[in-house]
Amino acid sequence: MTAAVNRGRPLHPLHAILLAFLVSLFTCALISDIAYLRSAEIQWSNFSAWLITGGLVFGGFFGLWAIIDLALSFRHGRPTRKLTYVILLAVAWFLGLANAFHHSRDAWSSVGTGGLLLSILSTVLALAGAWIAFSSSKVREIA
Repeated sequence: MTAAVNRGRPLHPLHAILLAFLVSLFTCALISDIAYLRSAEIQWSNFSAWLITGGLVFGGFFGLWAIIDLALSFRHGRPTRKLTYVILLAVAWFLGLANAFHHSRDAWSSVGTGGLLLSILSTVLALAGAWIAFSSSKVREIA
């Protein structure tokens, strides 16, 4: 008995690159928020603001591509996985937008617990959405 991997339609390489930018930039923003809370060096807050902004830019392009891909996949069946990851990443993007506004404040109030919480939520949702997007393989047994 052997197992065969039947992959669903994989992500287009450019789509995957845009998704990777969104995930990595939000994750790095979370790391720099933690560094700012531990050191109180204002430059870490500036890094976070720029990383979040970059994540929002790439996330906007990704979101446009994902919505078009989702609309096209409705013609081929029920796109529950695509719909799930598009919703997760849209929520992550909007939380990132709120986080960018939160980081535009001055000094300590730019991060604090609210900014850190927004960074954690947007990072976790982006990671979960990427996990769903990249794990579209199904294994079946061949007799």
